[in-house]
Amino acid sequence: MPSSHRPSKTPPTLAGVTLLDRDHSILAFNERVLDWAHRKDVPLLERLRYLCIVSSNLDEFFEVRVEPHLAATLRKDEKGLYSVQSFRRLAELAHILVSQQYVLYNSELMPALEQQGIKIVSHGERTEAQRRWVKDYFEREVRPLLIPVGLDPSHPFPEVANKSLNFIVRLGGNDAFGRANEIAIVKVPRVLPRMIRMPEKVSGQANYFVSLSSVIRGHLADLFPGRDVGQFSQFRVTRHSDLAVDEEDVKNLRTALRQGLQHRHFGEAVRLEVSAGCSSHLSNFLLKQFELPEEALYRVQGPVNLVRLTQLIDLVQAPDLCFPSYKSCYPTQLTAGASFFERLKLGDVLIHQPFESFGGVLAFLREAVHDPQVLAIKQTIYRTGHDTELMDLLREAVRRGKEVTVVVELKARFDEETNINWAEMLESIGAQVLYGVVGLKTHAKMMLITRREGKQLKRYAHLSTGNYNPSTARLYTDWSHLTADPALTTDVENVFVHLASHSRLPKLNRVLLAPFYLHAKLVERIHALGLAAAAGRSTRIVAKMNALTDEKLIHALIHAGKRGVKIDLIVRGACILPAQVPGLTDNIRVRSVIGRFLEHSRVFYFRCDAVEELFLSSADWMNRNMMRRVELEWPVTDPVQRQRIIDEDLVAYLHDGVDAWDLLPDGSYARVKRISRRTPHSAQAALMVRYGGHDEAGSD
Repeated sequence: MPSSHRPSKTPPTLAGVTLLDRDHSILAFNERVLDWAHRKDVPLLERLRYLCIVSSNLDEFFEVRVEPHLAATLRKDEKGLYSVQSFRRLAELAHILVSQQYVLYNSELMPALEQQGIKIVSHGERTEAQRRWVKDYFEREVRPLLIPVGLDPSHPFPEVANKSLNFIVRLGGNDAFGRANEIAIVKVPRVLPRMIRMPEKVSGQANYFVSLSSVIRGHLADLFPGRDVGQFSQFRVTRHSDLAVDEEDVKNLRTALRQGLQHRHFGEAVRLEVSAGCSSHLSNFLLKQFELPEEALYRVQGPVNLVRLTQLIDLVQAPDLCFPSYKSCYPTQLTAGASFFERLKLGDVLIHQPFESFGGVLAFLREAVHDPQVLAIKQTIYRTGHDTELMDLLREAVRRGKEVTVVVELKARFDEETNINWAEMLESIGAQVLYGVVGLKTHAKMMLITRREGKQLKRYAHLSTGNYNPSTARLYTDWSHLTADPALTTDVENVFVHLASHSRLPKLNRVLLAPFYLHAKLVERIHALGLAAAAGRSTRIVAKMNALTDEKLIHALIHAGKRGVKIDLIVRGACILPAQVPGLTDNIRVRSVIGRFLEHSRVFYFRCDAVEELFLSSADWMNRNMMRRVELEWPVTDPVQRQRIIDEDLVAYLHDGVDAWDLLPDGSYARVKRISRRTPHSAQAALMVRYGGHDEAGSD
């Protein structure tokens, strides 16, 4: 299912190369994710899950990326980076993607699920017994929570929260006061489940469900006694939700963010979803209320929020329709029960997640918490989720009298409230809680343990390409690096001191830190290889990341490629550098791998003749990561460890013949073609086998 996302506005041009549109590239990424929902070799419920993932991704896309395009449209801007044309082209592509979702949902996934005895039963399909049960459920569980609002001068259009389910109804006749106010709104509380399983007494042995929207739709007339219910539709509005806080102008960032969170659900509307059969009268009424143009209207043949179908996946007990459960092995370079501190004295340890368990990282922290010789623990928190195990360990460390310092990033998008709550909890028990540097997000992932050993204090560190989140660690590919290397641990200590005191950063031994040196050093490294290639030397760059949008780095890559450097980029998501453009980027190949697990690791490899350098990083090659975040990049110097990363995270992905897509010169992506009769290779599947995962409950 190749995509073609050619920008309509005039994009930047670097070294004669017209760059691709970033927002279109994000939509193209979601097309590649949607392809998993089309694949017949994927278990049926997992195909549905990928459909839901695309909807969740699109929600965030609209919440974060669309507002400047829409604002330009409302201002009628005809030129510039954001314009009427940029919005229309973006909306056109989004409409195509949404249409593909619902066609797949209705024509393939739902019929296939019904063949497996799994069905969402509509009002018109219900038997008399099922209708009685639904009626009882509505009266008992739903109706007491609904307050239909008839619109009139004293009841204006209500505030509708971001992504909430609502109904609009056109009424006939007069109300109790003899007035002919015809429009009413029914807001559906979020506490109600969106998928309800029918009991066996009315469904038999099948997995039959009803959607909440169908339950309400079938009983709208009961909410308006004495009125004629005519036209109606479910609807959902998506709002701009990127919090903007002027850090220079607030006294307490935590308080300002908490106040901002109260308004996030009611930002500017950017998208309106309605049922496919919604009348023009009602859809135009809603567009006018939300001050949206026609292009922002999405008519859908099904539920307006496909994300909520994940509830159905969770309710159905059908292991044969899901991926075989994968159990991560304990990190191969560690011995369960043995001391981490003794092991790290012998050399560094790498953990390749989720093929190896994040439980190894938790075990490292657990040993530090319970070791009386450990005096201090320092850690950054970006996204930990709601899982309490890690936080419980930090809390226990405080209770045991250790010095605990936590750098909490309050501005981690959509995790702000969770992080504020963790910060307040840790602060309340005596931990030192810091919020990083004003104007920058602390995106670096690092932990530092200080331990008394004899008359000396020795440091041990954990650095990672991913977050300290036990849940996503089961789903995201990342590298964890445990080390007692004095050069690295001293650097980590200096970074923590810098974040706490804002003092001048000393010269670091191994670590490169954004926003100070990382960007410039990357450009310098690429430039040096370009000069070496021009001099006839053998050169190579392989970089794996989540996104490539920084123009200076792209400029450096284009020039290096023109000089003869062979460049392979493994970019999961947005990439604005067109590959294989004749005469311009012939030496640059870009591929994206979309697999069972979310590719998240950042690995950068540079070679000149026989000299190899390899770096792990928390940073993607985006301007925001280089200039507006605190990020780390650090080298892997041990030849054996370095080769392991090359083999598992670079070579394996460059030879993936199952889950990989190649970026074409026009900005479209094409599935890799099978080039031999041999069974095609999937990097993730091979790694699952290598690390011994098998059908077993759990993943840690």
